[in-house]
Amino acid sequence: MLWLCSVPALSAHAQVTLRQRDVPAHEYTLGPGDQVRIGVADVDDIPDRPVRIDPAGDIDLPLIGSVHASGLAPEQLRQVLRSRFSKYVTDPSVTVNVAEYESRPVSVLGAVIRAGVYQMNSPKTLVDVLSMAGGTAPDAGAMVVVTRQASRGDFAVSGLRAEKSAGSSSVRISLDGITSSTRPSDNILIEPDDVVTVPKAAIVYVLGNVRKAGGFSMASYPSMTVLQAISLAEGFSSNASAANARILRRVEENAPAKEIKVDATRILSGKDPDQPLLANDVLYIPNSAMKAASKRVIEAAIGVTTAAVIYR
Repeated sequence: MLWLCSVPALSAHAQVTLRQRDVPAHEYTLGPGDQVRIGVADVDDIPDRPVRIDPAGDIDLPLIGSVHASGLAPEQLRQVLRSRFSKYVTDPSVTVNVAEYESRPVSVLGAVIRAGVYQMNSPKTLVDVLSMAGGTAPDAGAMVVVTRQASRGDFAVSGLRAEKSAGSSSVRISLDGITSSTRPSDNILIEPDDVVTVPKAAIVYVLGNVRKAGGFSMASYPSMTVLQAISLAEGFSSNASAANARILRRVEENAPAKEIKVDATRILSGKDPDQPLLANDVLYIPNSAMKAASKRVIEAAIGVTTAAVIYR
């Protein structure tokens, strides 16, 4: 990026006082780790390679020595360098370009397409950062959690309740609210070192003899029932034995799954009450030749759920 040099020249004796709060909100501010490429006409000793801003926020240049760069926009740093070099060069021509952005990392984790650490080369909103990670994955939940270091200050948005812990605070934000613009104020500006986490949605799996087998996200459902799951699976296939359906539910992580018999035919006809499903339940519909699905058959079917399509 080339920063335009349109600011009037500063005299050699000018007092230059530039602070981070003087930087317009839309401009990038330099920080430790960033690398800048600096050019000064008629000064041959300037390195032709990028100069890294050290952990104290300084750069060291021939003739003028140490210059504090952290917290300044590139154009502001250019002004400072012009003032300093004007003691040795008449009306110096100075350019400052950012070669590498490394001081404003944000971590994006969880149910996104490309989780990782990204550098923000300009002010970014929550939606911007999620877009950098490729957007949310099909199994994303309804909320996104932003965790911020205490040193960065509080989340200054009304209606968001921050949960504080040692050295950090976090807020939970509705994905629907920021993507549908119903709560645009929740699309907060992300600070360096923030951690953006998209938890996975609870999933209910419908397998066997249905038209659209797979996992169905509960992100849009405060709860899900057998009827809703069958509807999401687009109903039974022609050879389904709905009266012999089974729910397989793992109550404890290392314990055997619990098998629950379900007569989906009676539920559909209103003769039996609808049954609620829990996260990670497997609703299995056997075929009419099998009549009843054994637990072994259902467990074999569960083996394919890791490769099952997840629907929102």
